[in-house]
Amino acid sequence: MKRWHGLCAAVLLLGAPLSHGSSKDPGKVIAGWIEKVSLVDPSVTLKAKLDTGAKTSSIHATNIEQFKRDGKRWMAFDLVLTDVDGKQHSVHMERPKARRVAIKHTDGEHDRRAVVELDICFDGRRHTTEFTLADRSDYIYNVLLGREFLQGIAVVDPEATFLTQADCPAPAP
Repeated sequence: MKRWHGLCAAVLLLGAPLSHGSSKDPGKVIAGWIEKVSLVDPSVTLKAKLDTGAKTSSIHATNIEQFKRDGKRWMAFDLVLTDVDGKQHSVHMERPKARRVAIKHTDGEHDRRAVVELDICFDGRRHTTEFTLADRSDYIYNVLLGREFLQGIAVVDPEATFLTQADCPAPAP
């Protein structure tokens, strides 16, 4: 009988929503290993790979240059993105440099990358998160979402794709 009660409790817990906060904090969502996300500015919907093995998120950028504005470090770059319909977008951006990170590659080599903050919509919620600027032309997905972004936001189901919504609701007037 104890075994039956334990099984029932496990089923109830598994069926419970992952959210454990107020309505303002909807908690974690179950997401697939590939999801659609939207950049806020410019408004482009993209496929993103969710990678719990990567610490920092990454986005495909070219023509990356650092410069100074008002004594602070800024980055100028072109985002080169393929939207969910296969259309190419090239968008020039300038953002303050948040930091620089060392990325360790599978071959043991290290690469230093600039990090900037960008606004994205993931599962109907707007997030400001850090992205390394990198040449991702050899990869299928222009956007990789790493652990720093996923923490507290999503649990990744490696067997699933496209479980979340990409767009954020329009702000109330």
